[in-house]
Amino acid sequence: MPTYEMNKPDFANSPKLMALGVLGVIVLLILFNAFQVVGPGERGIIFSQISGVRAVTLGEGLHFKIPFIDTIFTMDVRVQKVQSNASAASKDLQNISSVIAVNFHIDPSRAQKVFQEIGRDFKDRVIDPAVQESVKAVTAYFTAEELITLRGDVKNKIQASLTERLVKFNIVVDEVSIVDFAFSEVFNRAIEEKQMAEQNALKAKRDLDRIKIEAEQRVTQARAEADGQRLQRETLTPILLQLRAIEKWNGILPQVVGSGGTPFIDLKTLGGK
Repeated sequence: MPTYEMNKPDFANSPKLMALGVLGVIVLLILFNAFQVVGPGERGIIFSQISGVRAVTLGEGLHFKIPFIDTIFTMDVRVQKVQSNASAASKDLQNISSVIAVNFHIDPSRAQKVFQEIGRDFKDRVIDPAVQESVKAVTAYFTAEELITLRGDVKNKIQASLTERLVKFNIVVDEVSIVDFAFSEVFNRAIEEKQMAEQNALKAKRDLDRIKIEAEQRVTQARAEADGQRLQRETLTPILLQLRAIEKWNGILPQVVGSGGTPFIDLKTLGGK
């Protein structure tokens, strides 16, 4: 019985099918490279291999780009935080080491400008130097002790100075915090000794006030006792003495009275005859 073999297409040997496959891959690559998503809180900057950065800032969402020619770089425009170390000298020439935290964001409408003029490493290029200059400028107006006691004023002045410097680079300062102020060991010892001296002086003043009060109390008490004795002497008449003797008498007359003795009760002083 005759057998029949079905003719199967030979893809490997078919130039037409191979071309279609290659074309399909190319189309997929083109489509894959023709679109890019700009995420939430970001702005897209189109960079062309031919013309460079375009004057276009892309918002959030899906965006078209020319495949293999355009690249979309993203810039984060949300509030970010950086910490910078700064060294400066106070008004009284004390060396100060500080850590400053800065909350900032890039002006969304000027993200393309920041990318083109500074790049994405703006912290090292712009923010750190600005923090250094602001801290040096502000701490020069305060003594080391004032940097501690007037910390709020120092922070506000640093923030104002930093805002003025960074706005030129389209960077908006939201908040500045002084994380730490560190002073030399010599200054720290001087502060401790001053505080100890003030505490000792306060204790000595309290002790002196206590002694004065106690002395005034003793004087007042002695004066009251003296006044009482004086009044008693002034009011101690012969009649009063007789009355007090009667009050204390137990009713028994003395058994022996010498010649010329004073009677126990003088009737004359009591009005007797």
